[in-house]
Amino acid sequence: MGLLNLFDKKICAVCGGEIGLLGNRKLADGNLCKNCASQLSPLMTDRRQSTVAEIKDHLAYRERNKRVLLAMNPTKVFGRSYKKIYVDENQGQFFYTTERNYMAANPDVFSVSQVIGFQPTVHENRTELYHHDREGRQVPYDPPRYRVEYRFDVNIQLNAPFCDHIGFEFSDDRPDSPRSSLYQTLEAEVMDLQNYLTPANYSAFAPTAMVGAPVVETVKPVTVVQPKVVEQPADPNSWVCTCGQVNQGKFCTNCGNKKPLVYRCDKCGWMPPDPNSPPKFCPNCGDPFNEEDLA
Repeated sequence: MGLLNLFDKKICAVCGGEIGLLGNRKLADGNLCKNCASQLSPLMTDRRQSTVAEIKDHLAYRERNKRVLLAMNPTKVFGRSYKKIYVDENQGQFFYTTERNYMAANPDVFSVSQVIGFQPTVHENRTELYHHDREGRQVPYDPPRYRVEYRFDVNIQLNAPFCDHIGFEFSDDRPDSPRSSLYQTLEAEVMDLQNYLTPANYSAFAPTAMVGAPVVETVKPVTVVQPKVVEQPADPNSWVCTCGQVNQGKFCTNCGNKKPLVYRCDKCGWMPPDPNSPPKFCPNCGDPFNEEDLA
């Protein structure tokens, strides 16, 4: 019966067009065609749980966003490689995109006043090095030696419709020492971005609100923190809980938290900044994410 339903004709609940065999995108109470789904925000993560009415509201918001984006004049650009944050200092607005032609991608425009938190994190990844002894066996050095790299992540918490945060790796090349010029440059750039996205810095004028964005009466305090370094254990089977306990099993021996999922591309080693929301394909090499990419 389920196989027969697969070939039933489906109609898009938004545009009314017929949906092809592989073009259906499920909603909570209907179906969405591939073309309409392509117009959703790239930051939207709960499409399957959204109703038809919510998707229609979202698409109307996306049309208004095009006009807001057209009126922007970015004065600052932050980020490296293909991941960028553009800031319009004059209007107190910004957007995040991974596309070179950002006008075609229609990235969501946010007001700086919608930022409720900024969390920069520096992850220290340590890999123990080995060598071969006279018998050709692979053995560790004594004392142990490690290859170290530092990954800079940024998480921007938002009070905005359809999106509550933007998380991504800020670094492209990863420095091997806090004393290196690359480490210090990345640290300065992240702190500079935090300063620009702190609403207090825009008190001289009233930032232009998003067209169609709801008025939020309760303003949450802005969290401004210094970057913290999360040291990773040298043992690849170990993991560090949020309470600071180093563990080997599936649950923390100190507080009982479950070991978080960690995705790493099995082709190039790229890791998503948010391990709970990995992309379908690696943005670095295009390899599909599946169970083989669980570290």
